Amino acid sequence: MATKATSSKKYLQLLLFQLALLGPVFCGNVLVWPTEGSHWLNVKIVIEELTRRGHSVTILVSNASLFIKPRAEATEKFEVYNVPFKKDTVENLIEEVVALWLNNRPTTLTFWQFYKEMKEDLEVFTNMSRQTCDTLVNNPQLIAKLQQAKFDVLIADPLSVGGELIAEILTIPFVYSFRFSEGNVVERLCGGLPSPPSYVPASTRGLTDQMSFVERLQNFLFYFYTDLFFWKFWRDEWDGYYSDVLGRPTTLCETMGKAEIWLIRTYWDFEFPRPFLPNFEFVGGLHCQPAKPLPKEMEEFVQSSGEHGIVVFSLGSMVYNLTDEKSNVIARALSQLPQKVLWRYKGKKPETLGSNTRIYDWIPQNDLLGHPLTKAFITHGGTNGIYEAIYHGIPMVGIPIFADQHDNIAHMRAKGAAVELDFSTLKTQDLVDALNTVINNSTYKENALRLSKIHHDQPVKPLDRAVFWIEFVMRHKGAKHLRPAAHHLTWYQYHCLDVLAFLFTCTAIAAFILVKCCLFCCNRCGRIAKRKKE
Repeated sequence: MATKATSSKKYLQLLLFQLALLGPVFCGNVLVWPTEGSHWLNVKIVIEELTRRGHSVTILVSNASLFIKPRAEATEKFEVYNVPFKKDTVENLIEEVVALWLNNRPTTLTFWQFYKEMKEDLEVFTNMSRQTCDTLVNNPQLIAKLQQAKFDVLIADPLSVGGELIAEILTIPFVYSFRFSEGNVVERLCGGLPSPPSYVPASTRGLTDQMSFVERLQNFLFYFYTDLFFWKFWRDEWDGYYSDVLGRPTTLCETMGKAEIWLIRTYWDFEFPRPFLPNFEFVGGLHCQPAKPLPKEMEEFVQSSGEHGIVVFSLGSMVYNLTDEKSNVIARALSQLPQKVLWRYKGKKPETLGSNTRIYDWIPQNDLLGHPLTKAFITHGGTNGIYEAIYHGIPMVGIPIFADQHDNIAHMRAKGAAVELDFSTLKTQDLVDALNTVINNSTYKENALRLSKIHHDQPVKPLDRAVFWIEFVMRHKGAKHLRPAAHHLTWYQYHCLDVLAFLFTCTAIAAFILVKCCLFCCNRCGRIAKRKKE
């Protein structure tokens, strides 16, 4: 009996010791204000990890959402609200934006016209966003339900205006998760992020940190123009709305600036060195993971490539179709390769499609890029695809189309891991030459592997880092100690223009007094000399 009691006591001590090692377990209540497209795919990974760690997650989603599908069996909760527009409206807007970039990519001479046309699409998007906000803020039952849930944090994306407004109404801290804003406007003007235009390229310009004088001039003017454009746009469209809803004078940018943590979906394997703030955290590649086995039919096709290997090709989920001319140009180029090609494409089958190329509505892109036979990746330059290529060390041929894609490919080109092609002027031989270059020139593979090593050599995995900071905000009810004092300064104080004005005034007064004294002395000496002469 004594032996049995001793044994039980040891087991109890062991159990208590294990519980002590586990430490306190914190489970919070998370509200999510998601954005469509690839933005949702990243946040979805974070949501799944938060749920796995025991947090309760509620997702606010409209009935017009294209990518977010509420599921009854899901571990997270969905709060579905009805908006006065349909999915077709969202799809049409996306197609118009893509078409605008395809046909009128902004250049130094045309960006004025580009932004004039973009403003029309932006107004449609703004009306939809305001209708979405109205649906929520004018629904006292839903607001009361959300308040009763006592959320600890809200996860939002600044691309979809409204998340920060809901956080303010519910008086809870919020965290941003995003890749970039047009011209870095939101993170610069609202987040207080230092961005010297001398070496920090504005987003969507396709520039690097090594700029010539002309490029720095372009960069400076682009910063200036986008700042004016969005200040006016926010003032006209959102500042009054936010003030009315919150019942106090405020602005959209001021409200956005209250984000506790900004989770940036890049890392130093991608970014150029630049200043960052302590409440900006890198989580690039949080969705990446080791490759899983391919479907049997796909694996057989891949293995049939032999020593030549395969090429993976995708222009992302936003480009649904291509013209017959462009698809045939691409298909003709692919048919000339010794490699087998797996092409994600939903459009009409090109007449010039070769026997070495197979078209799929969807491909397991991460698993294909992680396959040992993969030689190159043809990509539009979306951040998710770029990071999957970095994760697996695959060189790229970039065919950027819109938004941040030109920037992304410019980064990869500058780091020696990609060749860039112009979609609007793309010829068959251009694509053939680019693929032969990245496949047969070993430096591209070496550079891709170097970026992969940098990506994997982190003390904390990107997903764990993202979840940590969200949990940090929940535990401490914010992260105010990480916010720079710049948020409390006016624009002229931030740039020390008041100090410069004071110093200039003092210098001018001193110079004025000195000149007056000199003139007085000269006149006095002149009068004395005149008297002596007389």
